[in-house]
Amino acid sequence: MKILVVGSGGREHTIVWKLKQSPLADKIYCAPGNAGISELAECVPIGAMEFDKLISFAKENAIDYTVIGMDDPLAGGIVDAFEKEGLKVFGPRQNAAILESSKAFSKDLMKKYNIPTASYEVFDDYEAAKEYLQKQSMPIVLKADGLALGKGVLICKTLEEAEQALKEMMKEHKFGSAGNKIVIEEFLEGPEVSILSFCDGKTIIPMVSAQDHKRAFDNDKGLNTGGMGTFSPSKFYTEEMAKKCMETIFQPTVDAMIKENRKFVGIIYFGLMYTKNGMKVIEYNARFGDPETQVILPRL
Repeated sequence: MKILVVGSGGREHTIVWKLKQSPLADKIYCAPGNAGISELAECVPIGAMEFDKLISFAKENAIDYTVIGMDDPLAGGIVDAFEKEGLKVFGPRQNAAILESSKAFSKDLMKKYNIPTASYEVFDDYEAAKEYLQKQSMPIVLKADGLALGKGVLICKTLEEAEQALKEMMKEHKFGSAGNKIVIEEFLEGPEVSILSFCDGKTIIPMVSAQDHKRAFDNDKGLNTGGMGTFSPSKFYTEEMAKKCMETIFQPTVDAMIKENRKFVGIIYFGLMYTKNGMKVIEYNARFGDPETQVILPRL
């Protein structure tokens, strides 16, 4: 098989490394790839959002299977574009990738189907959001609705901090259009765990657990990032917890997406937190997590 991987980070490096171990993989390309990936695959100078060029490349080079690593092309509908041209591709369609690309959608989905998560409200009006903030207890969490490269989540310890963050998101457009709509969410405490899972639209198979550290600087003094580092397995995620999560979070999410006519095929990443009231969903991703993939795929 000839395989094309779309993306350019440490996650894609790991995906290429893992795919290369398959006896079915004759030739692997990566677009756009990076210097490390070039040791394992042929890098192609096409950007992840250049759908037409990627499709032309796949056709011209008789690519049998394309694997999408990044969130932006999935949110932009790359799977739909490839499928329309009769090309085989791994990842969710655009209407299912919304599970990650809109935090408001995913929070509303969890509320509707009783999937445990933090209490929240969604706002697209700055004054209404500011008024709501003033009635809440601190700390509190502000999330940009759209994709912000893992940086659109701000944990605010004081009202002043929260109001400043709100202004930066909605007035100063710190995260571009991703912050036009925001989610204001109850602050939860507890250890986090990341569970990546394979999903065919109906059946879900979780991989081994991972735990990442998101805050910059020593002793978690800095802002949230997409992930400063990670390890696997999580020390606290037990088999009993895994069973409970399958019953209350994993399968209900897949079933909910079917009911919403958004069948999810690909990787669902569950960002979970173990609170005093049990396991809750912090976020969903619609693809392999970065950096978690770098510790999970070597263990599979």
